[in-house]
Amino acid sequence: MRMIPALLLVVLALWQGVIWLGDLPAFLLPSPLSVVRALWFNRAEILHHAGSTLAEVVLGFFIGAALGAAIAVAMGFSPKLTAILRPILTFSQTIPVFALAPILTLWLGFGMAPKVAVTVLIVFFPVASAFFDGLAHTPRAALDLAQVMGASRGRIMRHLRIPAALPHLATGLRLAAVYAPIGAVIGEWVGGARGLGALMIHANGRMKTDLVFAALLVLSVMTVLFARLVALVLARLWRRYGV
Repeated sequence: MRMIPALLLVVLALWQGVIWLGDLPAFLLPSPLSVVRALWFNRAEILHHAGSTLAEVVLGFFIGAALGAAIAVAMGFSPKLTAILRPILTFSQTIPVFALAPILTLWLGFGMAPKVAVTVLIVFFPVASAFFDGLAHTPRAALDLAQVMGASRGRIMRHLRIPAALPHLATGLRLAAVYAPIGAVIGEWVGGARGLGALMIHANGRMKTDLVFAALLVLSVMTVLFARLVALVLARLWRRYGV
């Protein structure tokens, strides 16, 4: 953490140096100062769009996480269902989200729904994959003991397999927290008038590259803070409940 300010200064110096040495026009690469200026003078507009993006990220994250966890538990209950769903889940990740976003916009309109849907599509896979991996690797000795004692499949899942897989679920949630803003912005790029992605598209069309960089900076900070918040909540739950 102590190296971050120094690293930031190095990046800013290199950034400005590239502009000076290459004599680049502002519409190709704005200076750090012009980005800060655009961030300040357009703060109200950026804040408005950031609020829309944040709402899409949070809603898509929770829906995607719940869907991924439910799919993992369902596959954990049934090997036959696993044989059906796992190839489908894998295949779903081979389709670029950019290819699905226009279709979802066509089906769901230009409001918040398609952006949330794209976020859900990005979030649910790492959660489902990590959680199912944890459910599939419950200690064999513990499973044998539970079966000898006559525990039902439901009780084994609830009291043994799910608690043992919670660290894997936490890992999936941390990854999903980083990916979630990507889904929201992709949806905004494809269609819509609100959100940081839409702001970047509109600013780019008007050759306001400094505003594009300012929106990108806000998006990056939002992603880091959201991922950090999710990690802190998971760490607190771990200390309190041992999950």
